[in-house]
Amino acid sequence: MERVSWQIRISLVLIGLSAVFYWIQYEIFRDAHHIFLFLLGDIAFVFIEVMLVTVIIHELMDQRDKNARLQKLNIIIGAFFDEVGTKLLAYLSDCDPKLNSIKDELVVTNAWTEKDFKATSERLKKYDYDVQIGKVDLEHVRDLLSNERDILLRLLENPNILEHAKFTELLQAIFHLNSELIARDTLHMMTEVDLEHLAGDIKRVYGYIVDQWLAYMLYLKNNYPYLFSLAMRQNPFDQNASPVVVEA
Repeated sequence: MERVSWQIRISLVLIGLSAVFYWIQYEIFRDAHHIFLFLLGDIAFVFIEVMLVTVIIHELMDQRDKNARLQKLNIIIGAFFDEVGTKLLAYLSDCDPKLNSIKDELVVTNAWTEKDFKATSERLKKYDYDVQIGKVDLEHVRDLLSNERDILLRLLENPNILEHAKFTELLQAIFHLNSELIARDTLHMMTEVDLEHLAGDIKRVYGYIVDQWLAYMLYLKNNYPYLFSLAMRQNPFDQNASPVVVEA
C-alpha cells in the first residue's frame, strides 16, 4: 500500500479540525441556520481568494522574479561585451566590405528612443552580414577567443543564460568558430572550401553579435545611463568614439 502523501494527511487534519470547531459552535449556540449561512459565504469567497492568489499575486511575484533574472542575465551579457564582445565586434566589422551602408545607423546617441532601437534592429534583419575572409587574420581571431575561453565557458555554464536563447546561440556560435580554428594545423594556405566554411562561421558570429550588442545598448540606456555613456564612447561603429583595443 502506497504511503499517503503529507499534503493529503495535512488536508485531512485541517478538514477534521474545521469540522470539530463547527461542531463546537453548534453545541454552544444551537444555530445551524447561521452556521450554514456563514459556511456558504466562506466557500463563496474561496473562489475570489483563489483568483487573488493565483492570478494577481502570483503574476506580480512572477514579474518580480522575471525582472531579477533579466537583471542577472544582462550583467552576464555586460561581462561578455566587456571582456571579448566589443573587441570581437570591432575587429569583425572592420572586415565587412559593406560596413559603410549600415555604419551610420549604428551610431547610437542619447537621443535614441526604444522605437529607434527596434526600428534599427528590424532593418538590420535584412542586412547580409559579410566579411572579407582574406582580410581576416584567422590566427588573431583564434588567439582572441582562446585567451578568453575560460570566461566564455563560465558564461555558458551560467544557468541564467537559458532565459535568453539568442545570447546562448551567440556563445555557441563563438565556441564553434573557435573549435574550427583550433582544429586546423595551420591557418595559412588553406583550401577554398576551408576558407568558405570559416567565412560562414565568422558571418554567423558577426550577425549574432551585432544583434545582441544593439539589444544590450537599449538595456543600458533604459537602466544604467552612466554605463550607456561609456558604451557610446566605445561604440565600434562610431569614428569619433574611443578606439577599442583588439590585440589578442
